Amino acid sequence: MREIIRFTAEEARPAPSQVLRAQGLPEGAALPARLQELLEWALSAYAALVSPRAVLEEVSGEAFDAVYKATGMEREDSVVGLVYPRAEACALFVATAGEPIGARIRDLFRENELARAWMLDAVASVGTDHLGDRLAERFRSALAARGAPHVRVLPYSPGYCGWPTRGQGPLFEALRPAKIGMSLNDSCLMSPLKSVSGVLLAGRGEIHRFRPDFPFCDECRGRECGPRIASVLDRHREGGGGDSR
Repeated sequence: MREIIRFTAEEARPAPSQVLRAQGLPEGAALPARLQELLEWALSAYAALVSPRAVLEEVSGEAFDAVYKATGMEREDSVVGLVYPRAEACALFVATAGEPIGARIRDLFRENELARAWMLDAVASVGTDHLGDRLAERFRSALAARGAPHVRVLPYSPGYCGWPTRGQGPLFEALRPAKIGMSLNDSCLMSPLKSVSGVLLAGRGEIHRFRPDFPFCDECRGRECGPRIASVLDRHREGGGGDSR
């Protein structure tokens, strides 16, 4: 069943530590007063402007297989292609922070308020990704209530880990998110700009583990796969150790 979900501003608000980590600042680093002021301003502005909403639909593995392969992808081409055949459940999603936040960022750049524009853009980007995590938790809770408390859920999005941005096309065709004001242009650019799309994959934490030796891994700067995998692995029950296929 397709759901339209509206989040509160507080649910969509990222933690300051998440914003700083995305900017490459070490955990617990002392911030200059000006940077702390900018961060607090941006978090407050984001909370006032954000209009977070999403479309979520649980689908069968076969249905996602069709979505994934609609752009000519093979399973071995990407991380999501490796993970989804192992999943016990999956759901397609799109989510957006809304147009007002993007408009405010554009206005700040036009007004040459570069520091505020930069920080608000950083908060909005992290907050948008945070919506995917919120949906993952929502899906995990629903599956647990249906008798699968063991599942761990992670979101996977086109544009990352070998799944090309053109993969958004079949996702938008399946979810038809115009009802929440989202669209996709011919270059696979989402509108509003601060939006995210992808698939939620659920199963035991082990299904999300992979060895980062795909051809595209050498070009990756974020190196977020390790923390993501660690976040869903119960090392006592599932053995821990190095990544393996």
